[in-house]
Amino acid sequence: MTILPYSINKRETWNKFVEESKQGTFLLDRNFMDYHADRFFDCSLLVYSDDVTETELNDESLIALFPANWVEKDKTVYSHQGLTYGGLITKASVTQSEVLKIMQKILMYYVGYLGARTLVYKAIPYIYSKVPSQEDLYALFRAGAQLEGCGVATVLSVANPLVMRTLRVRKAKKALESGFYIERMREGDEACLREYWQVLGDVLATYHNTSPVHTADEMALLMRRFPKNIRLFVVRDTNARIVSGIVVFETENVAHIQYIASAAEGRKYGALDLLLRHICGEKYRDKEFIDFGISTENGGHYLNEGLIFQKEGFGGRAVCYDVYKVELKRNRLLKMSEIAPEAGRRCVPFLDLKAINESYEPELSDSMMRAMQSGRYLLGVENKAFEQEWSNYIGATNTVLCANGLDALTLILRAYKILRGWHDGDEVIVPANTYIASILAIREAGLKPVLVEPDIRDYNIHLKECQKALTEKTRAIMVVHLYGRVCCDINNIKTMAGENNLVVIEDAAQAHGAQWQGRRAGRLGDAAGFSFYPGKNLGALGDAGCVVTDDDELAHVVRSMANYGSSMKYVNEYEGINSRTDEIQAAALRVKLPRLDIDNEHRRQIARKYMNGIKNPMIILPLWPQDDQECVWHLFPIRCAERDSLQKYLSEAGVQTLIHYPIAPHKQEALKHLEHGPLPLTQRIHEEELSLPISPIMTEDDAEFVINLLNKFVK
Repeated sequence: MTILPYSINKRETWNKFVEESKQGTFLLDRNFMDYHADRFFDCSLLVYSDDVTETELNDESLIALFPANWVEKDKTVYSHQGLTYGGLITKASVTQSEVLKIMQKILMYYVGYLGARTLVYKAIPYIYSKVPSQEDLYALFRAGAQLEGCGVATVLSVANPLVMRTLRVRKAKKALESGFYIERMREGDEACLREYWQVLGDVLATYHNTSPVHTADEMALLMRRFPKNIRLFVVRDTNARIVSGIVVFETENVAHIQYIASAAEGRKYGALDLLLRHICGEKYRDKEFIDFGISTENGGHYLNEGLIFQKEGFGGRAVCYDVYKVELKRNRLLKMSEIAPEAGRRCVPFLDLKAINESYEPELSDSMMRAMQSGRYLLGVENKAFEQEWSNYIGATNTVLCANGLDALTLILRAYKILRGWHDGDEVIVPANTYIASILAIREAGLKPVLVEPDIRDYNIHLKECQKALTEKTRAIMVVHLYGRVCCDINNIKTMAGENNLVVIEDAAQAHGAQWQGRRAGRLGDAAGFSFYPGKNLGALGDAGCVVTDDDELAHVVRSMANYGSSMKYVNEYEGINSRTDEIQAAALRVKLPRLDIDNEHRRQIARKYMNGIKNPMIILPLWPQDDQECVWHLFPIRCAERDSLQKYLSEAGVQTLIHYPIAPHKQEALKHLEHGPLPLTQRIHEEELSLPISPIMTEDDAEFVINLLNKFVK
């Protein structure tokens, strides 16, 4: 997608696009916008589709316009101060997803080139659009926009008008009986315009202490430029003097009434009622709406009730002219780290935690304050509330918060040792292809990890390898849902476990929200450990973890052991540890949990784009699950025999990647005494794996950038 600033040589391109767009009216034509160009610093933009290069740009690839002006002292972009409305103008074929991308690129442009801090957005009211076209409002919501102003206009639906008040009808009849008559200004009759502008100016000065926005000269200029769109209607008395009038701005759907005024004589005899009855009941029957204009002041904070009562008397009701404000450093579309840190160099971060957390503001900060002000910082209200909310989400009976994911697994194993009478040295089958924490938990509990090879297709534990590893000392199988993907052998593993009186423990540290056959990870085994490390799909602002189980007795032991082995203060049942989640972390998790499924779906969209777009035969893609819900794509792991060269190549192009994990657990110095057989598949994965950027705020444009780089990579 290419962004270009508007220039005079693009005038005809701009105007043609406005005419053919979904939302365009003549007010957005450059011949209208530029009549007062000296008052504003224009910073309007043209947006071209992403399937062309800059040298290939043409009118056919133009997909959007953004009319705007810049105020340097405020570091603010307005869309547009010289217009009644000035929102995004798009091609009819543009979709919601594309508008999200367009809005992000526009915001990035203004931050990168102007150093903008704020965008003030004047949305186009829906009545002016030729077809439904409020994609921009959803994009504003995603950008964290706040409603800054709301002008209330009175709009009459021509096909379904409300009944005109009797008073308005009587006054119109009185004007007609008094010999008043309606006249439409003939094209070029500037004498009529200037006579009415004198009446208008007197009324505004006397009753409102103001003057018309447009001078008579400016209005004359605009009427010459748009003779079919701007019309003046006046009422004359028996002496042919103008006693009332209105200006009408005609668009395809709407007759917008402006500059309504009536001299003393006109008010006495109901001249304006006569004119408006003619406009509403006869003249513009071919339009969908008649817009009487706004009746609010001060950004909508003051409603002129007398004025709006008068307008409503003709059968109209409210339509809002909304104005939004976007703080560019705290919005949900723009990632500040994506603004090129060096000239001409793009940066795609592996995971921008700062930007992710900013997308939860101000709710996240509010939750922190709530927790701090509570006066209870451990084992308080926030902990209890999140435990219940997470249990409800998983569909489990018990959630027990603890300090981290490693502790969660360790506590489960230690609790089972107590409840089932396991002994030191009893065995737990665990995949060799995992993060070392899975193995450390087993050793910390005094048990023996038995490493088995993964399934090379999905990188998770393999049923046949588990069967081969069974001995009389086997007590449990630890299933790791690696990279965010549920272990596909889980049902068969549970069957085998049941036949051998084994416990199935889920290491679900990377699988928040993943499902297998309608059940979420965490409810597929006997107990599960989760990590809420900041980089997880559901991440806290520091370390946190939890145990999930339907076994009430196990939950009781885990909860006690995590609190020094105590369920009652100063009474210790077990040799426990100190492993607790503080209230601030629990509060943060409560803010983030409602968006988890949405964020996971965004990860799937990025993953799907990678899967469909990466065509380089040197790259092995992960296996796509049969059911989308089986994987939440905590990581997007590819494999490449030239992994180190590929990582260096991507880094030099501005794309950050990570290796999960550079050293296999059985090769770690810390586990050098661990007994194990040959593990060639595990070793191959750890030599070839490379994780691409993926996150809930990553854009499809960034994914496309990564894809293009990958497809160009050669040895």
